[in-house]
Amino acid sequence: VQLQASGGGLVQAGGSLRLSCAASGFTLDYYAIGWFRQAPGKEREGVSCINSSGASTYYADSVKGRFTISRDNAKNTAYLQMHSLKREDTAVYYCTTDCYPDHEGTIITSGGDDWGQGTLVTVSS
Repeated sequence: VQLQASGGGLVQAGGSLRLSCAASGFTLDYYAIGWFRQAPGKEREGVSCINSSGASTYYADSVKGRFTISRDNAKNTAYLQMHSLKREDTAVYYCTTDCYPDHEGTIITSGGDDWGQGTLVTVSS
């Protein structure tokens, strides 16, 4: 049972990237999927979350209007489309299951501690 994030890379500020989160060993259909990121020297933070059907999506304030989360259950994959990237978006991005917004709207997860390798996004000025 594993989620693998991919699609990171080096991009100039203002550019775009699309991250993918592929599941192996299980089907994503019944799970909410979330994207989290961890910048150097900072704690991991929730970026976006999509429920199992794809009908509900949630975003951190810092990425609203720039990032779009989606999923293709037929491909057992979720995505994070990122536009207008900023230097402060530089981080390792991870995907996980069982995300939801807490009472303050912060995206959190009740999933386990196995975050996988993540994918590095570096935004240059």
